Order: sequence, then structure tokens, then C-alpha cells
Amino acid sequence: MTNGELVALALEARKLAYAPYSHHLVGAALLTKSGKVYTGCNVENAGYTPTNCAERTAVFKAVSEGDREFVSIAIVGGKEDAAHLPICAPCGVCRQVLREFCDPATFTVILGTDRPEDTKVMLLSELLPLGFGPESLLQ
Repeated sequence: MTNGELVALALEARKLAYAPYSHHLVGAALLTKSGKVYTGCNVENAGYTPTNCAERTAVFKAVSEGDREFVSIAIVGGKEDAAHLPICAPCGVCRQVLREFCDPATFTVILGTDRPEDTKVMLLSELLPLGFGPESLLQ
């Protein structure tokens, strides 16, 4: 699967976002080692704290289905009435959840927009340097 195809799936997932408070719609598409894709959108809550981000929705769907080996994730987001979507990076909580299941040296984070030429590709290690992972508990 190409980065562009994964971004397209994230854009589709974004259409399902429930964001009546921030109006910031986010979609994510998570690619597993087996080639399966899990999508997610953000789901807000009036209490704010129970809100769930698109990235975590996709990861939790995958884990709940028994998939725990991930290759990459595409993320797109922005205001619902935006003329063009900006780069939308994952929040700190989502970076930590990705770190739990992904090798930061090889896991690719694709920050997509509605313009393919604006896509930015990074490693998780670049988004979360010196991240705390499962192996940190063994030291």
C-alpha cells in the first residue's frame, strides 16, 4: 500500500469524526504488517477528558482484533470548514500509545493533507525522541 493510498483512507475516516466542540476533524489509517488497515476518527465528548483521538481509535480497533504489529499510520486533520487541510501531527498521548506497539526506529508516521505534495513522512523516533517504551521497565 502506498502512502497516498493510506492518506486517502485517513481522509475517508475523517468524514466520520464526531467533533461538535472543536470542529477539528481527524482521520487515521493504520497499516499492519499483514497488510490490513484499521481506520479511526476522533470522537469528542462534552466532558473533554473522555474524548478519543483518531490515532488511538485505529490502534485500539487493531489491538482489539488481535493485530499488534504495525508498519505505518497516516493522519489527516483540520477544521471542518478549512479550505485546505494543514499538516496535523499526533498529540502526545497518541505518540505514547504508538510507542507502546511500534518500533520507533522503523514505524512511519505519514502526516497527510488534502494536497499530496504537502505530505510529510517521519519516523516515530522523530516525533517522540527518547520515548518511554515497554523495554524501559526492564532497565
